[in-house]
Amino acid sequence: MSIAKTIDHTNIREDATVEDIKELCEEAKQYNFHGVCINPEWVKLAAEELKDSDVKVVVLIDPPMGLSSHEERMRVCQQAKEDGADELDIVINIVDLKYERYDKIASDLKPVCLLLPTKVIIGSGYLTDGEIKKASELVKEAGAICVKTATSKDPLEEREVEEKAHHLKLMKESAPGLLIKASGNIRNFKQAKFMVDSGADIIGTSSGIEIIEEEKNV
Repeated sequence: MSIAKTIDHTNIREDATVEDIKELCEEAKQYNFHGVCINPEWVKLAAEELKDSDVKVVVLIDPPMGLSSHEERMRVCQQAKEDGADELDIVINIVDLKYERYDKIASDLKPVCLLLPTKVIIGSGYLTDGEIKKASELVKEAGAICVKTATSKDPLEEREVEEKAHHLKLMKESAPGLLIKASGNIRNFKQAKFMVDSGADIIGTSSGIEIIEEEKNV
């Protein structure tokens, strides 16, 4: 089976244009990707572009550290839902996690998870192994569908694939039953397959087309 259905085709660039997002959506339909992952301002456009397909509209919330107030996060998530988002990719408050404010994290995430299917980004490149385990447990307890490694600017982007795979193993062991999403400079088919073989159910990447074109030649 092709790796295509594991891919969230991603454009979270600050300088993205209307044409960029339309192209992203068209590519996602052409290659049969799982979803497109975009910033909140593009949800309405993406929902319109993808309305006759099964490609999911996935919206990134509060990168890179999850530091906005709960009220602001809920406002953005609610607006994304109204604009047509199918899934939320929200960053856990990494500072709260570091300071072990677990009740605060729970009260922040649980209402979000009631709005839409939610993947929670734990910023694993910032975390110790113990913190990755605890974060994954919190994500499961909050009612999310998935725990995700990283987003842009996370130190995980520059780590070797073996360390990224180690994070996936910790997440899967700590949150059994949840989907696992891997991201952070996954640029080619070999890296994507390694992530899937290491336990990833979803791959977040802006290199989806290159990955699938490489797969055709394997």
